[in-house]
Amino acid sequence: MFLRTATMKSTNGCYDKMEQLKYEMETADAIVIGAGAGLSASAGFTYTGKRFEDNFQDFIRKYGFRDMYSGGFYPFDTLEEHWAYWSRYIYINRYQDVPKDTYTDLLKLVQRKDYFVLTTNVDHCFQKAGFDKHRLFYTQGDYGLWQCSKPCHRKTYDNEAVVKKMTVQQKHMRVPSELIPRCPVCGAPMSMNLRADDTFVEDEGWYKAAERYQEFIRSHEGLHMVYLELGVGGNTPGIIKYPFWKMTYENPKAVYVCMNLSEAYCPAEIKKQSICMEGDIGLILKEFYSEQ
Repeated sequence: MFLRTATMKSTNGCYDKMEQLKYEMETADAIVIGAGAGLSASAGFTYTGKRFEDNFQDFIRKYGFRDMYSGGFYPFDTLEEHWAYWSRYIYINRYQDVPKDTYTDLLKLVQRKDYFVLTTNVDHCFQKAGFDKHRLFYTQGDYGLWQCSKPCHRKTYDNEAVVKKMTVQQKHMRVPSELIPRCPVCGAPMSMNLRADDTFVEDEGWYKAAERYQEFIRSHEGLHMVYLELGVGGNTPGIIKYPFWKMTYENPKAVYVCMNLSEAYCPAEIKKQSICMEGDIGLILKEFYSEQ
């Protein structure tokens, strides 16, 4: 349907784009937010640089890790060391608050509208910012959940209490053996509820959220929709980006909005229905309110 070689950035001026965005947001029947890692990065949840170095200096010295994400895939020799790394990873990305108010600014943008959020982020920032949990679909899991690593059953488990113990009690890059999480059914080690392979558990909550999202899309067919894509890269375009393009193309009343630090573009087929804004998402949201 779309000619990827013909994709292009919007050529309108920044002021014109902001005015157009304000008009579309105000007049839309509903808004679908599609959020990727770039949104959380804009809010301060960066996986490289000072934040990574401040929290993982010992692992950096020992293994030469260059960023938090790649270190999460390292095959540690022991579960004690594995969970020392991952407990810090979970704690700072799930149980600490983002340092900037990007998510709360986004909530102000949509809270009086009929909205739904589809996100590949797993850091729970939407819910912590006050978004209605019944309007959220975390497609790729949640840092706050564990599952059986096999998995022997399709259930997930809250990890907050144990993770906080791990971060406090770990020594020499290891957690106490008694804190290693194991499946209450089969005894196998627990793993993160993150979509990394075919062992990912889609539990009851996941399916209910998926149903609510699909019902939201069905119930708004043909209406004036804004598909607001925020910080979505090219790793998993089939979850947010391509469906948003397709739904915009099929609905002449729909508008596709793309905000991204360096990859704000759209296919030529929906250019006239698109607003592409390149730059820091948090700053764009601040500008939105400063000009009202």
